[in-house]
Amino acid sequence: MTADERRLLKAFRALPEAQRTGLMDYAEYLISRQVPEQAIPTQPLPIPRPEKENVVKAIQRLRETYPMVDRARILNEVSVFMTQHLVHGKPAKDVIDELEAFFRRQYEATLSPQ
Repeated sequence: MTADERRLLKAFRALPEAQRTGLMDYAEYLISRQVPEQAIPTQPLPIPRPEKENVVKAIQRLRETYPMVDRARILNEVSVFMTQHLVHGKPAKDVIDELEAFFRRQYEATLSPQ
């Protein structure tokens, strides 16, 4: 058993039954969303930006547009963009523009791994 597996099991055991069920539901949801590796496109998908879009919907769209970008790797940065909007009041349009540029850079980084 890996350190992450032990940590997850410890956290699971510390939860009340209702939250354990929620955690299991979420884990099963994540498993259901997995895309077989051979099916991941190598080029961004042509998903147009709607005229009116909130930051959460933009993140969802960009994840679909760039499925080859590792979600776990960009989680912290995406959270920072979300915080800029929700906590600091940065306009959604500006945050979405920056998210689009960020996702594009991440995509380009997948083309030439270091």
